[in-house]
Amino acid sequence: MTQQLPATLASVAARRADVQRRTAETQIRVAINLDGTGQSRLHTGIGFLDHMLDQIARHGLIDLDVQCDGDLHIDGHHTVEDIGITLGQAFAKAVGDKKGIRRYGHAYVPLDEALSRVVVDFSGRPGLHMDVRFTAAMIGQLDTQLVFEFFQGFVNHAGVTLHIDNLKGVNAHHQCETIFKAFARALRAALEHDPRLGDVIPSTKGSL
Repeated sequence: MTQQLPATLASVAARRADVQRRTAETQIRVAINLDGTGQSRLHTGIGFLDHMLDQIARHGLIDLDVQCDGDLHIDGHHTVEDIGITLGQAFAKAVGDKKGIRRYGHAYVPLDEALSRVVVDFSGRPGLHMDVRFTAAMIGQLDTQLVFEFFQGFVNHAGVTLHIDNLKGVNAHHQCETIFKAFARALRAALEHDPRLGDVIPSTKGSL
């Protein structure tokens, strides 16, 4: 006899997505499991971006597979932006109707002298408010201007409101790493199921 799972547990088990995006500039595949253990398989062609995506996986407890073949002979813009877009699409698909999730999440993360705060709302409304003044133009092969483009692509396609503030920092590597770690922890908090909420959508409107 097959045991029937409660609706909330069934939705947890199904929070996976596999999305492909192909253009003349990039060919990308993103696979995620929102209820994973932080495993990752990453190849973007930009080493530091792989390192940042690994932070999302490890600290968000999200299994993440990102494979990208982009036009890096031009620069990293299309690759970074399009990965943000595809990751956002995967999140939107995996999170589904958002029944029972906490919806809001926030985190402060330090790394030596750097400190960042990230706040996320799975509101269904895309919005990015980012206050970061990187102290260097490049971190490895990643143009720091593209961090904004990554998150803009993500919020537009995940349908989330995202506030990112680097509160202090001298080393650009530390600044960026605290941002991505705080982003991961905020995602983890927002996507957790609230046992008191049950199978209800966390909005007075009844939908998100």
